[in-house]
Amino acid sequence: MIEPEFSRPLPIERIRAGGHEETVTATQAERERLALRLGIPALLALSCRWRLRPGTAGRVEASGHISARLVRDCVLTLEPFNTESVEDFQVVFVPAGTEIDDEDPESVDEVPYGGVVIDLGEAASEQLALTLDPYPQKPGAVLPEFDPPDESASPFAALARRAKDV
Repeated sequence: MIEPEFSRPLPIERIRAGGHEETVTATQAERERLALRLGIPALLALSCRWRLRPGTAGRVEASGHISARLVRDCVLTLEPFNTESVEDFQVVFVPAGTEIDDEDPESVDEVPYGGVVIDLGEAASEQLALTLDPYPQKPGAVLPEFDPPDESASPFAALARRAKDV
């Protein structure tokens, strides 16, 4: 099994009927490894505040608030720029093998776990990955002006002129 870059295991027995709150924060070394995994230049800060409630049959209902500062590369200018990702989300931790195949994109994501421990760090990492814009743009970045080529110089234009002469 591959060790997660950002791991914060929490024994399920610590989640009482009244719920449990916990904040996890990534160290610099964890952020560096996670940035490599996510394919971004840098992850400057990452923390996640969790609210957990026990459910039935080993399920743990969770809501989280993730906050991250990152460096991304602009898809238009290729320049690195700093940005933030702040997101509220909900997940349900479920015993491995009990996941439901629900293709509804609006349904709450299930996070499988094995044994009696859930990993709040890895779950936060996965949520961060879901928030990343696949086409990040530096604020104010614009596509450079495109000058179309001179069509009269194209080989097809020359063929078209020749066809008119025939």
